[in-house]
Amino acid sequence: MAKKPQNYLDFVPVVNPQNSWTEDAQGIVTIDMVHRGFYARIAQKFFHTPRVSHIKLDTYGSFLWKEIDGIRTVGDLAEKMKAQFGEQAEPLYDRLVKYMQILHNNHFILFRGKDKGTA
Repeated sequence: MAKKPQNYLDFVPVVNPQNSWTEDAQGIVTIDMVHRGFYARIAQKFFHTPRVSHIKLDTYGSFLWKEIDGIRTVGDLAEKMKAQFGEQAEPLYDRLVKYMQILHNNHFILFRGKDKGTA
């Protein structure tokens, strides 16, 4: 029996609770990513790499980050982006899906029901 393809726009992103984040006066979000694990500890000890990296998002990414609430789907977030930025956000869906993949691959977000620890 073939597996039914999943529509990425139906995924529900959730901010990974392992990372903290802050917002500056201009509304720009900075994610604080703590480097965990055996290899990270070795790199910190011998190569003096930082324990925490600070990833500053752009205007679009910051807006999107603040809209992630664990309830809205990627499709819902696309509509919010379109309402906020209009034509500037185009090509909206391609960019949004790629951005979500990057956030997910870097463990900044999880997908509800898809990743371990999300219901």
